[in-house]
Amino acid sequence: MWSAQALSASAAAAAPAQPISAVEYAQASGLLSSVWLLVAIPLVSAAILLLLGRRADRWGHWLGVASVGAAFVLGLTYFFQLRGLDNRAVERSLWDFIAVGDFKVDFGLLFDPLAAVFVLLITGVGFLIHVYAVGYMSHDPGRRRFFAYFNLFVAAMLLLVLGNNYVMLYFGWEGVGVASYLLISFWYDRPSAATAGKKAFLMNRVGDAGLAIAIFMMFATLGSTQYDEVFNGASSLAAGTVLVMGLLLLLGAAGKSGQFPLQAWLPDAMEGPTPVSALIHAATMVTAGVYLIARSNPIFSLNTTLQTVVVSVGALTLLMGCIIGAAKDDIKRVLAWSTVSQIGYMFLGVGLGGGAYALAIVHLLAHGFFKANMFLGAGSVMHGMKDQVDIRRFGGLAKYMKITWITFATGWLAIIGIPPLSGYFSKEPIIAAAFARGDWTSWLYGGAALLGAGLTAFYMTRLFVLTFHGPKRWTEDIDHPHESPPIMTVPLILLGIGSIGAGALMASSVPEWLTPVLPEGGAAEAHGVLSHTMITILSIVVTLLGVAVAWLLFGRGTAPQEQPAGVLVTAARRNLYTDAFNVAVFEKPGIFLTRALVYLDNRGIDGLVNGLAAGVGGGSSRLRRLQTGFVRSYATSILTGALLVVAAFLAVQMGWLA
Repeated sequence: MWSAQALSASAAAAAPAQPISAVEYAQASGLLSSVWLLVAIPLVSAAILLLLGRRADRWGHWLGVASVGAAFVLGLTYFFQLRGLDNRAVERSLWDFIAVGDFKVDFGLLFDPLAAVFVLLITGVGFLIHVYAVGYMSHDPGRRRFFAYFNLFVAAMLLLVLGNNYVMLYFGWEGVGVASYLLISFWYDRPSAATAGKKAFLMNRVGDAGLAIAIFMMFATLGSTQYDEVFNGASSLAAGTVLVMGLLLLLGAAGKSGQFPLQAWLPDAMEGPTPVSALIHAATMVTAGVYLIARSNPIFSLNTTLQTVVVSVGALTLLMGCIIGAAKDDIKRVLAWSTVSQIGYMFLGVGLGGGAYALAIVHLLAHGFFKANMFLGAGSVMHGMKDQVDIRRFGGLAKYMKITWITFATGWLAIIGIPPLSGYFSKEPIIAAAFARGDWTSWLYGGAALLGAGLTAFYMTRLFVLTFHGPKRWTEDIDHPHESPPIMTVPLILLGIGSIGAGALMASSVPEWLTPVLPEGGAAEAHGVLSHTMITILSIVVTLLGVAVAWLLFGRGTAPQEQPAGVLVTAARRNLYTDAFNVAVFEKPGIFLTRALVYLDNRGIDGLVNGLAAGVGGGSSRLRRLQTGFVRSYATSILTGALLVVAAFLAVQMGWLA
């Protein structure tokens, strides 16, 4: 565990770089004053496409592509300008967003090393996905609307990572949630897509509530939501306050990144078009939770219990994703559960603290390349196989889709961590950092990460082999699978190149680049239970073992029909019964409570009001019958009343009524 002194030093090292003054800012760069264009360009493009409607159908998709391409060029320009500044942080306040008493929130942007790498990932990989989507959605009548939602998504994600305070982050956070709902349920006429969109939206609201309450706590305890003021004041808070605030931030991060216990929405998001799957699962939405924890590292570094919870969530989720992914037959769902698992590695990294923060960001960036590559490769396979997704009905496609096969192979080798591809340089250091935690949990978390590496090699090899190798298992309606057009294969080639070389490049440069924002590492490895060399050897051996087992089991194909399954496979196919748990514990009691409240409202509250009204109405109608208008009736009533009064008087006098 970290000592108190080490925690203090880590928090100090993690403090964000101070923005430069207005004079230095103007002298350093004129272009950096227009960072707001990164958000404005895709946002304006989305507005144009939505407002013009069908008049933009013929060219709207190209406007969507151009806007993200322009944002990438600007982001790259700002990145190189930021490298030239001694103090790598530029903050710009656009206007006062909230000004109530002493509480003020700027609508401001912060461009620092952490924001810069996310901007390049979102716009760079996002641009390639946009280009791919032009071909993939070419026959869809709603293509213009699709690109409007796509641009809206990118704009919201850029606001999330560029905001200079938690309120701005929250605005981008909610914008990403809305845009993801629109994209996942894009084919809303399909019940499965509409349901998946609602599931993603509702499950994310659970995490969003945690993030919102954490922001309320910052205002209540520190009087501010600005990053620098929150981080500088966090050390003065009570340990319990820091723990609760961190757990609420973690809840928000788990919801957006599909981590336990809020992971169920992410695989169902596959109901959207394949470019949506690539954008959500590779470059943008699922990385938001990792960004939130990395940005909030001064808070998480203050409490070892909080870090342990983050590490535990990451380790548990990465194993769950591997086990469930090994039992799925839908090519996109296998990749979706792979994303759940790989984000688990990133949570493991940010939970370990110290230099592991930067390792998690390196893996996040590498994952953006190889996962986008494989998702788009899956879309290419579906394009040539009449939208079929069952890997048991593929086989032998390497002969017919050579470009897709080669590029997918680079993603497969990268994600399982075969050197010298990118995954080896990003994932293996996290495994080593887990073993170097410095206490008995080193074996627990390091072993989980190492086991996850073997399982990843197994199920990803199963996916690759059943799709591209072995005998043909096509359905009768498929005559001749074909390669995708160049507008789809060129992005695949570029992402394939990134899958090969991006890891080594980023592993050597990104940690140093992020030092103004994230803690530096290096000392933890000396206290590890295993040497780095031994961990590297174990990781490669376990990976090759997973590949060998999968190739032996599935190298000759598999039966297209459903096969009897054992207990573990059955549980994995049912998502380890997590969905059944959610239905039993949350959905059914929620439905019962709703029905009970409706019954109480109808029969209780409404019944009381309606009964009172009916009683008054019935009584008045009966009293009205006594008003006949005839004198004899009134005389009879008076006589009857008088007789009753006399009779009562006599009864009292005679002692009959005591």
